[in-house]
Amino acid sequence: MTKFKIQSLVFVLVAFMLGCNEFIVVGILPDLSKQFQTPISTMGYLVTIFAMVYAISTTFVTVLTSRYSRYKTLLILMIVFLIGNTLSAMSIGYLTMMVSRIITATTAGSIISLIMTFASTIAPRDKRASLVSWIFAGFSIASVFGVPIGVAVSTSYGWRYTFWGISVITVLTFILLAKILPKQVRQTKSTIKNQLKILLDPRIYHGVFLVLFTAATMYGYYTYIRPLLTTSMGFSTQSLNWLLFIIGIMSIISNRLSGVMAEKPDSLQKAPLFYVADIALLAVFPFALHSKIAGLLIMLILTLIVTIINSPIQIHFLNLAETEYPQSLVFASSLSSIFFNFGISLGSATASSLVSVVGLDRISIGSVVYAIISLGFLFLLNHAVRKRAQRVQ
Repeated sequence: MTKFKIQSLVFVLVAFMLGCNEFIVVGILPDLSKQFQTPISTMGYLVTIFAMVYAISTTFVTVLTSRYSRYKTLLILMIVFLIGNTLSAMSIGYLTMMVSRIITATTAGSIISLIMTFASTIAPRDKRASLVSWIFAGFSIASVFGVPIGVAVSTSYGWRYTFWGISVITVLTFILLAKILPKQVRQTKSTIKNQLKILLDPRIYHGVFLVLFTAATMYGYYTYIRPLLTTSMGFSTQSLNWLLFIIGIMSIISNRLSGVMAEKPDSLQKAPLFYVADIALLAVFPFALHSKIAGLLIMLILTLIVTIINSPIQIHFLNLAETEYPQSLVFASSLSSIFFNFGISLGSATASSLVSVVGLDRISIGSVVYAIISLGFLFLLNHAVRKRAQRVQ
């Protein structure tokens, strides 16, 4: 096995580790609620606060640490992440669990940003998009395989063992990163102001809003995926795990298709068709819920295409920073992660609000609106890219 393949596998393992830590709380909320004698509605804030801290802190950490060695910074962040995750395993109450989640959220975004930066550095140009898509797939693999295993461990032996397991994976990953990462890479040191200058480029700020509203589109319905499958479509709770597994596999396939799409020239120019399809599917979704087959089919197609922009937009950010804003490379690699988490918060909040207003079956109305807004920003992004290309010529 070549060194590049080993590095790629380790990068995917990092994403898997981060995904397990982020997603596992959703699966073990009832266990945590029982252990800490805290209402499950209150425990749910562990998820909300994690996403907000993740999004906000990633900006500051990536910008403030850019002047230091990326190799050393990544390993230090891995140690802090290990401390936070281990504290989760040792938590004695709701407060200590919240603190531990804040610690891991503070580092997780910066870790994946640095991994994306290293991926951009070590990958041959023709393999960069594929590697980025596999790193994104690491999160989906965590959702499909890691979380169910964690829930099973929590049910059989106790929720603390799930976090201990993630700590073991973190230690293993730390050792592998220390061995396979290049210790010296060319990087441009700059002031905070110069790093943030990239946000003034319309090819960037249209792109980050595209990411934000794409995430909001997805989580406008995905937040309530379980009740949609059982209450609305009528599937039994016994079949829920299999259905979620199938949807998770579709998510992994989506990541791979996203990578294939990113390898094509002008991939962003081809993306509007997918958003038109999103809008159409989300508009008919409330009517399709009356049929198990129709409802599940639309859910699977949406899972396949709703975030297919992930790899193309990440490659767009990386390429733009590499050629025109080298001082902002690490920050640029974090933009998708930052704004996707803001989008998760927006989409989930919208879904929660709409449930009480229009009912569970019609919450995709919010997603339709966000998909239309996403399409608008995609047109603006493509216009900005074409305009800049014409100016250069």
